[in-house]
Amino acid sequence: MKLGPTFRLKPAPLAIAGVLTKCFYHRVFTGAETLSMNLPTWITIARLFAVPPILYGLSTPTPTVRWAVLMIFLIGAGTDWVDGYLARKLNQVTEVGKFLDPLVDKLLVLAPLLGLVELGEIPAWGVFLILARELAIAGWRVNPALQGNQEIQGANLWGKLKTVSQITAIALLIAPLPDLWRIPSLTAFWLSVVLTWISGIIYLIPVSKAPLIQQAEKWELGKKTR
Repeated sequence: MKLGPTFRLKPAPLAIAGVLTKCFYHRVFTGAETLSMNLPTWITIARLFAVPPILYGLSTPTPTVRWAVLMIFLIGAGTDWVDGYLARKLNQVTEVGKFLDPLVDKLLVLAPLLGLVELGEIPAWGVFLILARELAIAGWRVNPALQGNQEIQGANLWGKLKTVSQITAIALLIAPLPDLWRIPSLTAFWLSVVLTWISGIIYLIPVSKAPLIQQAEKWELGKKTR
């Protein structure tokens, strides 16, 4: 019996969610900071409720349903700005929030991308490039030894450009637009892939220098004590 799109979509998102959830558990419950819930954090978590209807809607992609999925996705993506604004306005920026916000963003982005792969809108290897980068950065974030300190780095300018490019590309691909939009939509998708990798490399550059700096400081200290 041939399984429908709804059943084929389930294993991958659940597997990804499992990996990212383990990262969250390791950072929050084994790190220096305990889980503290405030308004911006609750808004971030609420963004997860957009994932199931997006996956379900893309498994039955009529034009009307795709417009509805697009609205749900854009509303979910819009809350990313809201929780960040409130966290700064209310002075409630926490280490948990800095980790949880991009984690939820990854799920919100990867869910429609997997659905679009099922529909044949984009190649699976393109999504794999995004997934590989996102999982690598998520793993890097939760390991203080790799970062050289306990504090989680926030998103930089390139990270924000990456997020905007991903949201734009996904919105164009979800929307049931005429065929003349096919090339612009794919161009936006591949641009988001490029920016995803550029932002990942730039994120790691200052981190990769930290162990070298620490080693140099130890060497200088050793010279002074001789």
